[in-house]
Amino acid sequence: MLLLNPGPVTLSERVRHSLLQPDLCHREDEFFDLQDEARERLLNVYGLAASEWAPVLLTGSGTAAVESMIAALVPEQGRLLVIENGVYGERIAQIAKQYRIDYEVVRHDWMSAPDLNAIAGRLDSAQKRFTHLAIIHHETTTGRLNDLASLADLCAERHIGMLVDGVSSFGAEALDFAHPALLAVAATANKCLHAVPGAAFVMVRHSALERATSRTYYLDLGRLAKLQAQRNTPFTPSVHAYYALVEGLRELEDQGGWQARHAHYGALAEQAGTGFAALGITPALPAAESSVVLRAYRLPPTMGYVPLHDGLKAAGFVIYAGQGGLSAEIFRISTMGSVQAADVDRLVSSVVKLLG
Repeated sequence: MLLLNPGPVTLSERVRHSLLQPDLCHREDEFFDLQDEARERLLNVYGLAASEWAPVLLTGSGTAAVESMIAALVPEQGRLLVIENGVYGERIAQIAKQYRIDYEVVRHDWMSAPDLNAIAGRLDSAQKRFTHLAIIHHETTTGRLNDLASLADLCAERHIGMLVDGVSSFGAEALDFAHPALLAVAATANKCLHAVPGAAFVMVRHSALERATSRTYYLDLGRLAKLQAQRNTPFTPSVHAYYALVEGLRELEDQGGWQARHAHYGALAEQAGTGFAALGITPALPAAESSVVLRAYRLPPTMGYVPLHDGLKAAGFVIYAGQGGLSAEIFRISTMGSVQAADVDRLVSSVVKLLG
């Protein structure tokens, strides 16, 4: 079965085989060697300096990393502006509410890009100054790639720290870690890094960690960072997920890094889009506004999602439904994981057969 959902992904044989390595006790040097390699390789994905950035590993899904980031980096007296144009922006607002963080939301239609004028207006008109802004990089609700550069400039002008959910973009889309407004990016192993669920991480500036607060127990970002830097860990990590993460990072490097992965995903996405267009299936968003990781398409007028999904699953493909009110309008195709051009050809041919 080929997974075309936005994570977990179809594994390469190389990553799958890594799960068969020896069992490790998480209190032994062999595990800390593995943890150190994962942390070093995460820095290397975007060429980050260990003197400025800390890679902090967590056992959990991407949401665990986002929750840890938000809970730790917005201080007790801080104030957060959440930019929402999809399900995952909503999730950050729910996290802020759960931790009783002072926050507001700038809501957009799910098909819309963030409105920079509206965001700037909210930042400037607030009676109490915002200290942080949170944004989804790749909003997989629609496949939109939000413009981080312009938002980062807004934040820098106002001395606001930017917190980024890069769960489905880290490792395949450009991230400007040099921008002074960017404080942290939360991400996961089982998306663009082609590993398995269970290992997530936050790339965070040391300067932000120094001011981190402690609202959580298991997800305490500051404690995790401190202990990992000392070749330690507070709890039992998902050891075999770490094996897969390290192997996925090795494979990413061998294949040319995030830029090569971006190009590969983009070529597959364009191939699928061209094939669908010949069948009258149109993209939900222009390619220029979409991530290469996932594209959303309007459902064919003659077929709803369930028969399309079930027919493609019988042919060996798993696709993804739209969320919320979009469930009756769109379907989504991700090109993450061990997917090749021949697979996309088979996908398009299968849709041709289903549409008759």
